[in-house]
Amino acid sequence: MLNRKLWFREGPRPARPLGPATAPRPFAPADGDAPAAEPGPARGGGRLLFINQYYWPDHASTAQHLTDLAESLAARGFECHVLCSQSRYKPGDPTPPAEEVRNGVHIHRVPATSLGRKSTLARMTDYLSFYVRAVVKAIRLPRFDAVVTLTTPPIIGLVGTLLRKFKGSAHVCWSMDLHPDASLALKRMSPTNPVVKGLRWLSDAVLRQADRVVVLGPYMADRILMKGVRADRIAEIPVWSRKDEVYPVPHASNSLRKRLGYADELVCMYSGNLGLAHTFDEFLAAAKALRDRRDVAFLFVGGGPRLAEVKAAKERDGLDNVRILDYVPRDELHLSLSAADVHLISMRPEMTGIVVPGKLYGIMAAARPAVFVGPPHCESADLVRRSGGGFAVPFGDADGVVKALERLGADRNLARQMGEKGRQAFLASHEMGPCCYQWFEQIRGLLAPARTAPAPAPAARLGAVEVG
Repeated sequence: MLNRKLWFREGPRPARPLGPATAPRPFAPADGDAPAAEPGPARGGGRLLFINQYYWPDHASTAQHLTDLAESLAARGFECHVLCSQSRYKPGDPTPPAEEVRNGVHIHRVPATSLGRKSTLARMTDYLSFYVRAVVKAIRLPRFDAVVTLTTPPIIGLVGTLLRKFKGSAHVCWSMDLHPDASLALKRMSPTNPVVKGLRWLSDAVLRQADRVVVLGPYMADRILMKGVRADRIAEIPVWSRKDEVYPVPHASNSLRKRLGYADELVCMYSGNLGLAHTFDEFLAAAKALRDRRDVAFLFVGGGPRLAEVKAAKERDGLDNVRILDYVPRDELHLSLSAADVHLISMRPEMTGIVVPGKLYGIMAAARPAVFVGPPHCESADLVRRSGGGFAVPFGDADGVVKALERLGADRNLARQMGEKGRQAFLASHEMGPCCYQWFEQIRGLLAPARTAPAPAPAARLGAVEVG
């Protein structure tokens, strides 16, 4: 149950302690570096449909997390189906088959445009083409006990609303981020635009009708509460990384670090999407301030809408200490994240409660310290402070980034200790096993009343007001 004094109504306050109202289900880490034990072999049952634009083999974050969850629930006895796009996250990648079964999950792919993320028009075209095909396919598929919708594309939860109304399926909204809240916060949409008002009303209505809304943390839960969603329908489950995919690799045996030609430099890495929700000015300013230091190197790995800005700054300021690489394959993620000595992560303050950067969990899994730049009170800043796994630097404080990096470079033992603390926190609460088990409990609990509970007694009425 959520008990909220909403953070954006009361102004700044200390970071929230880890407690049962806001924390993931606790799993005590085993001795040493052993993973936390996943709860026992409980079994589920029922037919589940997941709907998202991307799924395996795409490398988009939502695709990877949905793949993990669907396969985990299939292994626990659920019949899992995924409805996704046949088009790829990266245009030009090979087209997968329309139907296939992988690791116990039935995958249904519908054709859609693949214009990519080069412009708003291209993205909207891809969204709309998937919407239309997904609605038709979902209606034609047999009934499912529960439908789980993600947030790519925005308001895809409307398909779950329709299946709930016309087929009687329970509907779970997995809120990876909030739309159009993100565009409004970034001032890419006008709040007075009638179309935007309509989209916001529709998005909020989808959340209010859902049987469960799964959010990534307490600040996002606050936002959901403000939309009128009942507190007892909100569940907090963070996204995760996987201990079998991301783990510490010593520099001496890291083939990727060797290929990149790094020796004893302090490698400061930003890994993942360079998106509009993030800030990079502080990192680029730090690179400029430290460009004469041969023992400090900056590495950006990934892509996204703000990649061009990073490239332009590198050229404009002559930042020879900055390198830019494309995404690495998922099976090399342990080498990539471990190639760094410290990781850079950021979020714009206005995005608090709207997005939660999931890349922090991979950083913690690799046992590397993090330097987070963003608002002082958000899921990421709280976790960095609570775990002792790095530094939380205020938004706009480039000098703070420089000082944190200089301290980690001068004291490699401190960097190692912070990395180890972060990994222990990851194993305890942010590894795939514990997080997917929380999902298992949510789905099983949601379906159990429909199967075992007696029909509720009619509510007593007093005038026109229901009582009971």
